[in-house]
Amino acid sequence: MATETTRPAEDARREGQAKQYGRIQRRLGLAGWILDAAVLVLLLATGWTMTLRDAAYSVSAERALALLVYLAMVAAIFEVLGFPLEFYSGYLVERRFGLSRMTLGAWVKDRLKALGIGAVLGAGLGELFYWALARHPGTWWLWVAGALIVFAVLLAQLAPVLLFPIFFKFRPIENEELVARLRAVAERAGARISTVLEWKLGEKTSKANAALTGWGATRRVLLADTLLEHHTPEEIETIVAHELGHHVHHDIPTSIVVESALTLVSLWVVNQALVWATPIFGFRGLADFANLPLVMLVVSGVSLVALPLVNGYSRWRERRADRFALRLTHNTAAFISSMRKLAEQNLAETQPNRVVEFLFHGHPSIAKRIAAAEQSQS
Repeated sequence: MATETTRPAEDARREGQAKQYGRIQRRLGLAGWILDAAVLVLLLATGWTMTLRDAAYSVSAERALALLVYLAMVAAIFEVLGFPLEFYSGYLVERRFGLSRMTLGAWVKDRLKALGIGAVLGAGLGELFYWALARHPGTWWLWVAGALIVFAVLLAQLAPVLLFPIFFKFRPIENEELVARLRAVAERAGARISTVLEWKLGEKTSKANAALTGWGATRRVLLADTLLEHHTPEEIETIVAHELGHHVHHDIPTSIVVESALTLVSLWVVNQALVWATPIFGFRGLADFANLPLVMLVVSGVSLVALPLVNGYSRWRERRADRFALRLTHNTAAFISSMRKLAEQNLAETQPNRVVEFLFHGHPSIAKRIAAAEQSQS
């Protein structure tokens, strides 16, 4: 137990570690983006994307099958070149800072699962994308955007049931008093939860998290075992109240609308780029899947430009959910202590650089969230 004398020194040490951890992960993320962009530019500039397309058609003359072969080859290139960064960022850095509890074998297993799911979703999206380009060359981007909106709605409903259990174990929480407390706070918020589950996150990491997932009959509270171990019932109540704020304010459907608008804009820009670039690069029309590197570059560029706006919108939602939690629980002290504990467990920067927060953070800084909570008392 830290004394009043040692606590400031420990806080300063932890904040220094958090800044170092955040700086490393941001640099690795930027390096990964640059690497991906460089590979895409190289595929276009050298004409290798055409070579890969021709190789795919040599395997099968059927467009759909040739597309799958092409996607597999491109994915293999990115996986081979990007694996060192993924390994360093996702395994070595997490171990270095004492956040990961996974063995190398367990990390590889999860990585393979993610690749498998990504392959299935990527193949489906690729087939849809180029089917729409071939069948509806003038309005393909509207068709694809509509399909992606439907997919986002279904994913929000089904991911907690179908995808999460692939990576994590869940079990009902045995603490009936805590479950009753959380059901009561949900009722005060005007929401209904189907179940409260313990999320076995501690097998993989020392980080803590909580989530309120699903809609309607699938809405469930997920509490990490690392959260249950280190937080009091009052603190957990404020955390769940924050998540309830997102549901009460309809942040999930609103986020889908915002993301759908961004998707629509991205696809429209892609359409303009394809019309311009097809004769320049010698693609065989808009539906020539050799243009995939260009498509990925444009989508990545639009996402990068929109990132500060998306993060700013996210921070606004988080501040609103914080205010909701404080009004619902009337427990500022528990809210503040939970924020401090989460920052410590997740090695989050309490006071990040303002530019870094503006560009990269989807949540307000811990210091700002605590200050807002203290101000709400006055």
